[in-house]
Amino acid sequence: MVEIINYLKARYLSEKAQGIVEYALVLAFVAVVATALGSNGGLTNKVKDAFNAIQNAFAS
Repeated sequence: MVEIINYLKARYLSEKAQGIVEYALVLAFVAVVATALGSNGGLTNKVKDAFNAIQNAFAS
């Protein structure tokens, strides 16, 4: 019985840690993308150009 409880405890803790790591990775990705889009670099202009091209395609 103790072995089963230890197994379930270890499994629960490992899944919880995996969820935290996944959340941290997604948060880091969002932060990097937000920083790249917020800067005055070429990426901002390329994204704007892409949206304008899509808008023009729908307009015509």
